[in-house]
Amino acid sequence: MKRLYWLLLILAVVAGVASLVLFGLPLAEHKGYVLIAFQGFRYESSLWAFVALVLVIWLLIYLLRLSVRLLVTSGGLLNPWSRLHSRRRVRLASEQGFLDLAEGRWARALRHLKQAASSSPQPLSYYLGAARAAHQLGHHSDSDDLLEQALNRQPQAELAIALQHAELQLARGQTDAALDTLQAMRSRHPHHHLVLRQLQQLYLQSGDWSALLGLLPDLRKEKALGNAELSELERQAWRGRLLQAARPVDGDAQAALLALQQVWQAMSSAQHQVPELLAVYAEQLRQLGAEAEAEELLWHFLKQHYDTALVRLYGLLHGRDLGKQLQAAEGWLKQHPQDAGLLLTLGRLCLHSQLWGKAKDYLESSLSFQRHPETCAELARLLAQLGELERSNSLYQEGLRLLDARLCTPVLPAAT
Repeated sequence: MKRLYWLLLILAVVAGVASLVLFGLPLAEHKGYVLIAFQGFRYESSLWAFVALVLVIWLLIYLLRLSVRLLVTSGGLLNPWSRLHSRRRVRLASEQGFLDLAEGRWARALRHLKQAASSSPQPLSYYLGAARAAHQLGHHSDSDDLLEQALNRQPQAELAIALQHAELQLARGQTDAALDTLQAMRSRHPHHHLVLRQLQQLYLQSGDWSALLGLLPDLRKEKALGNAELSELERQAWRGRLLQAARPVDGDAQAALLALQQVWQAMSSAQHQVPELLAVYAEQLRQLGAEAEAEELLWHFLKQHYDTALVRLYGLLHGRDLGKQLQAAEGWLKQHPQDAGLLLTLGRLCLHSQLWGKAKDYLESSLSFQRHPETCAELARLLAQLGELERSNSLYQEGLRLLDARLCTPVLPAAT
């Protein structure tokens, strides 16, 4: 590109020289004549004098424009309210405001960011930062007013403003207001990831498990969360839904049991195979008096998928046939002879069947593999009934220490 410019410049010089040779010399021999007459005004001169006059006038106009420009520029430098100084003030206020916001100086951040927002043509980020600072100061109405001003100045940024508004409302505990804000945004932006994520966090925080389960298909479809996070969220939502359904309303345990069973039936077969969910369901059945149903459910699962936590729960259930329960648990012991939880379950089943000797053997065997407070308590209770009070008391004390490892051993005074 530079070579082309140089070539054009050389051609222009050559053309100028040629023009001077061809036309300049003949014109120099003839001075020419210029006459301008208009309503009594008359101007006469040679052609070259007129050309010189035009050049002088052009030069004077150029110098005048240059002087005016210099005056305006210097005026901007000196005038504290000039556009140049306005931009500088916005830059300094925004830099200091965001620094204050990051360092937790909320009052200074609010002052600087409001100053930057008032003078900036694009004030969104300054209003959002100022609203957050006002929220941290506890000035919630001021925070909302700043967000309203941001919406008036930049209405096209409605979504960004609404997302921050919902976040601040949720932080204040205004769950219903935050929900209204996010649902309005979801109706206008149904596929936006941040709207879906904030709704998910709101439902999770408020324990609205039904709404969270209804949101999961959209979260999965829009890939707003990773597969592992979605699976964990789904487990958490169904767990909460089961616990919620099992709460008796007005003491009506039968209605709670029916609601619990309906939730379980609404779950997929794959979710029925999740040990954590199965344990929650079985435990709630036990608490609502449906132990036989819980025992049968766990027995069918454990025949195919052995799980230590479920085995431990199995020992708490009174099924329809205690002998069948004990036989099943002794069958599992052949494959898992050192499972302390299974040995505890066997001890409990023997206690239910009043097989005191076998119960004692199983519980002592369980303690040989794991010192667990529940096992200590079960064995201590059995030993008390058998008259071994000293060892029973010792096991009760050990169980208490295991329940709270922070309990310190008392230092007894020296014998005198």
